[in-house]
Amino acid sequence: MSPAGRGVSFTQLAAYAGPALPLAALTLPLYVILPTFYAESIGLPLAQVGIILLAVRLIDALSDPVVGVLSDRLHPPLGRRRGWFLAASLPAALAAYMILTPPEGASGVYLLGWGIALSLGYTACVIPYTAWGADLVSDYHGRSRIAGAREGMVLVGTLLAVSVPGIAEALGAKGQALSLHILALFVALALPLLTLVAVWRLPEPADTGRVAPPLRAGLKHVRANRPFLRLLAAFVLNGFANGLPATLFLFFVARVLEAPQMQGPFLFLYFLCGVAGVPLWLAVSRRFGKHRTWSVAMLGACAVFITVPLLGPGDLWGFAVICVLTGLALGADLALPSSIQADVIDVDTVSSGARRSGLYFALWGLATKLSLALAVGLAFPVLELSGFETNAESGATGGLAVLVALYAIVPVILKLAAILLMWRFPLDAREHARLSERIAAEQARA
Repeated sequence: MSPAGRGVSFTQLAAYAGPALPLAALTLPLYVILPTFYAESIGLPLAQVGIILLAVRLIDALSDPVVGVLSDRLHPPLGRRRGWFLAASLPAALAAYMILTPPEGASGVYLLGWGIALSLGYTACVIPYTAWGADLVSDYHGRSRIAGAREGMVLVGTLLAVSVPGIAEALGAKGQALSLHILALFVALALPLLTLVAVWRLPEPADTGRVAPPLRAGLKHVRANRPFLRLLAAFVLNGFANGLPATLFLFFVARVLEAPQMQGPFLFLYFLCGVAGVPLWLAVSRRFGKHRTWSVAMLGACAVFITVPLLGPGDLWGFAVICVLTGLALGADLALPSSIQADVIDVDTVSSGARRSGLYFALWGLATKLSLALAVGLAFPVLELSGFETNAESGATGGLAVLVALYAIVPVILKLAAILLMWRFPLDAREHARLSERIAAEQARA
């Protein structure tokens, strides 16, 4: 299959998107459920959990550029995208099982060790996986189709993770331990299996044939790629904005709305609307362009989220509406930036002559992890300093104002800054077509 072709069959698209299901089932527990589980059920101090998870992300961040560079330069028998992805899937599945099923009395060392193992395994999976998708097609809107399918499956996997507690409760279980155990078994089985299916059904993308430049020279090309740097800055700001409410969601529902029994249903509603939002925003982007559509979606999320501080105990219908509208905006947050990321890699290909998707998605992953690490690493200690208590009785007000500010006000400010960066983004469909013509001409001369 030519990388320039728009046509990826439905079967191939489904095979590519499949592994995103178990990978996504990991994302929600890691950033939303796991911090509160280790703090409340295992009994680790809240600040300790936040600092450990921040340390995990910072250590993991060092692996992203290493994996990215190696996946661009080394060619295992199955290819530099498929081979890396297949090799990493089993270790990632094992680490996921261990961190989701901690023994009674697990220490901070246990969380730190298996957290690092899972983060490294996840990185080794996700970087070649997303780079694979970016290299499968080169069409401006065709890449949105690939990214939309993958990120739509991410949301389905997240919905599955949200549904697990209800399944466990139907089986007579109480608490989160059995829910996480069920999720761990699913990931341990599904991730290697669906990876095998993807490797079987999809080809290794064609390469430019040019050797990637040495690291120092290659980084000069990255620094000169202004569209990428601008997109990366906006993505970090928006990722931090999304990470704060994701990290604090369970606390907000339990303590501000005083409805802990609604945590699961609200999460399910939010991500269900995210699934519906993906095709909606992809359709809009075909008419108005990807960067402008993403900016409108972020602006809409800000307009809705600014009303969150008006909510109080029992305002469940109001929060449900907020979940619906911000969930729809989430579809744009997931599908459009990663599609734009594939486009800015073409700027580097024109400059360096090589297709270095691994390095660029490594930097993308690094930005994602740092923004989420900042969310949990800063929010939890700030909450503790404000007097917030995780197990306080309903009606306790210590730290609630800080919780609301971190959950709603700070994210709006961050998103507005991201919109300013993206509204006049220079790489639209017309400019990308010019880049594609230059790349095709260079390949023809090679």
